[in-house]
Amino acid sequence: MYEQILVPTDGSDTAKVGIIEACKLAKALDAQVRLVYVVEAFLAIPPEAYGAAYAQMTESLREGGASALLYAQNVAKEAGIAAQTQLVEDMGLPVGEVIIKLAKEWPADLIVCGTHGRRGLRRIVMGSDAEYVVRHSPVPVLLIRQDGRYNSALTKEARAG
Repeated sequence: MYEQILVPTDGSDTAKVGIIEACKLAKALDAQVRLVYVVEAFLAIPPEAYGAAYAQMTESLREGGASALLYAQNVAKEAGIAAQTQLVEDMGLPVGEVIIKLAKEWPADLIVCGTHGRRGLRRIVMGSDAEYVVRHSPVPVLLIRQDGRYNSALTKEARAG
C-alpha cells in the first residue's frame, strides 16, 4: 500500500488538519512520513527592489517554516510516528512545483495535504497549490478540507501558531 507519505504544510489550520489525518493514516499503515515546508519566493518583484528588507523577510519566512515543521513533528510524535522534516528553499519555483519535485525525489507513494477548498474568483486570485499538486502529481493525492468537526482537533496552541 502506501509506505512513504509526503505531507506539505504552510502552517495554516487547514494544513494542520492535513497533518493530523496523514499521521492517522501513517500509523494505520506503518508508513514513513516526511513533513515539508516550502519557503516561498517573492517572484513578483526582484530581490534588489526590497533592499535589506529582503533578507529580513526571507529569514522571517524561514522561522515561520521552522515553527510549522516543529508543530507538525509534535503532532507526529504524539501519534507515535517518527516523521522526517524538511525546510525547502527553491526560490524561483511555485510551491506546487516544489512539492511535486520532492515527491519524485524521495519518492513518495502518497501526498496528503490540507486544502482551503476555494472556488471561483478567490481561487483564481489566490491560486491553489493543492490544485497544482493534484493535476501534476505522479502519485495519489489525498486532500483534507477543514470544517467544523476538525476545530476540536486543533488545540489552542495549534491555532495560535
